[in-house]
Amino acid sequence: MTKRYLGNIITQNPTAPAGDLANSSAKGVWSLEEQLAYQKAGLWPVPGNFPLDVEDVFSTYLYTGNATERDITTGIDLAGEGGLLWIKNRSSTSDHSLFNTVNGARKSLNSNSTQSAYASTSPSPADKDLKSFNSDGFSIFAAGYNANLNVNSANYTSWAWRKAPKFFDVVTYSGTGVAGLTVDHNLGSVPGMIIVKSYDDSRDWAVYHRGVDATNPEDYALVLQSTVAREDNVAWFNDTAPTDTQFTVGNKLDINRSGYNYVAYLFAHNDGDGGFGPDGDADIIKCGSFSGAGATEVPISLGFEPQWFMVKKTSASDDWYIIDVMRGQPVGANVSLLIPNSTSSEVDSLIASPTADGLITKNFGSGTYIYMAIRRGTKVPESGTEVFDIHNQAGSYSSPTNVGFPVDLSIMAKRTGQSLNSTVGDRLRGSTKFLSTSKTNADDTGIDWQFDLQNNFQSTWTTDTISWMWKRAPGYFDAVAYTGTGVAGRTVSHNLGVAPEMMWVKSRSAAQDWDVYHAGLNGGVDKGHYKIKLNSTGGESNSATRWNDTAPAASNFTVGTSATTNGSGSTYIAYLFASLPGISKVGSYTGTGATLNIDCGFTSGARFVLIKRTDAGGQWLTFDSVRGIAAGNDPVLFLNSDSAEDSGYDIIDPYSSGFTVTADATYEQNISGGSYIFYAIA
Repeated sequence: MTKRYLGNIITQNPTAPAGDLANSSAKGVWSLEEQLAYQKAGLWPVPGNFPLDVEDVFSTYLYTGNATERDITTGIDLAGEGGLLWIKNRSSTSDHSLFNTVNGARKSLNSNSTQSAYASTSPSPADKDLKSFNSDGFSIFAAGYNANLNVNSANYTSWAWRKAPKFFDVVTYSGTGVAGLTVDHNLGSVPGMIIVKSYDDSRDWAVYHRGVDATNPEDYALVLQSTVAREDNVAWFNDTAPTDTQFTVGNKLDINRSGYNYVAYLFAHNDGDGGFGPDGDADIIKCGSFSGAGATEVPISLGFEPQWFMVKKTSASDDWYIIDVMRGQPVGANVSLLIPNSTSSEVDSLIASPTADGLITKNFGSGTYIYMAIRRGTKVPESGTEVFDIHNQAGSYSSPTNVGFPVDLSIMAKRTGQSLNSTVGDRLRGSTKFLSTSKTNADDTGIDWQFDLQNNFQSTWTTDTISWMWKRAPGYFDAVAYTGTGVAGRTVSHNLGVAPEMMWVKSRSAAQDWDVYHAGLNGGVDKGHYKIKLNSTGGESNSATRWNDTAPAASNFTVGTSATTNGSGSTYIAYLFASLPGISKVGSYTGTGATLNIDCGFTSGARFVLIKRTDAGGQWLTFDSVRGIAAGNDPVLFLNSDSAEDSGYDIIDPYSSGFTVTADATYEQNISGGSYIFYAIA
């Protein structure tokens, strides 16, 4: 993975637009117009604050109402850059509230209603008030009766789009009543979807979408607050295709009434030209269409894994639906739906499961559907605390505090007392499934994970536990669900962005071993030919049927014919780990029998260490800084066993650039001549 900034384009291109823009190194300091000027000059992405990541321009942020005035920190600069904020109460019946930075925080529209924009002029907060747009999110008033934004104990979702070329723009215009009115925009590309609403007149929401017709989508319109099918009417968009600088409206009162004012939200469609992500070559938004096939699964190829998906049937009457991975979109299970044309609370239905490069849709009736999809995160972490945390729970289990990120994977281990297997839960499999690292069992139930929390997660598991928590991020950690084919050479796509150095693969549908790939097995020779088992003390062994004698690549890994990795019709989960400088290290070492420093390239030591001997039998030894990585005895847990924690031996010691293995031979972590693999996180 290359560095995210691409050099001084001003110096390389003396014909660049005027302005000392190259000297700016902070994100978000350039205006949309300046960004667009660079794009039009052929200089996209530009240095300093580009390329942007998805996290810079879009967020799904979940919060619980508390009827007190508060700031919501989403990381999206709406105050400086401008954009759209969409909020919905998940718990009960209420309007969808849409605010934009052009009209201001005290004026909202409802996607489920034709009414004009609600404008609050009273100094007291009213039912639909937003206090302000901020440089890192937004603020809401205290109003305890505010079902739309902040009623006490209600669960909310907020979606924020920041203005950025090739992603999103918001513009306003005044109607003339004359067909053919053109409206300028700064999207910098041909819009994939346009949503228009009069904010001073009670009129329909008009929707243009590139996928509504294969030949002439500009001839049709959809209505956001309604279930109606597409309408072929020149009065909507004047039968005129939008361009990268303008769109055109007809003379329909909903979209162009003389003397009335309108707001338009413009969403891009990237097709190999997005320019986002760490290498400046990623697409992050797609607007397309597909045909439903009832109970038959229909794959949608996006070229990326989506975090947000909006869909509507165009060929017949049906609701609009929005799903996202934050609220819950587990593979092969019910997803959490919100309906933009309805005030209803969140409902569950099996309609779409994410894949590494798109979705698999199901239970969509026959007919044509349009969608908008937004990519999951592309930001490479800059510190270990952004993507990993540890929580020690001594008493009754409650939600960890200040994790600081949405949790995608949690491994929970019982420390003392009753012996219990370490359990694994992840966002992809959802809130009711767990696996045990020391057992071969298929997906089990009985533990309720709550992953739809913004900065932590919660479980109903037992007391006196330690939780290790990961966030998915490029170059660091990824998770993939897939279905086996039984055919050798089957490739599985992933979004790690680099070749995985360690992979854990487990069948979800059958009792099978955990197979582990590690780049350090067999001394790093013949990668893809060796495996080791997570649920066993056994050493490494060669097997062409696990990885098909093929080392994993930056975009996929390969499996053979073994039922542990590729049984026909079996379902699997794979966890992929990589070394990210200063944050994580997947490595190996040879034991010396004497104190041995393991250099991981860290600056303040390791917070988490996993060690396994590979040339002979040995436990999967797990240490962390919360329980203690100290100069004396160290508490150790075992992923391959249900044994309680052992704190009677000095096994590893702190070391500023990694960790130190001692000469203590109790758990054979440093036998002279022994071969070891490890995984460490700073």
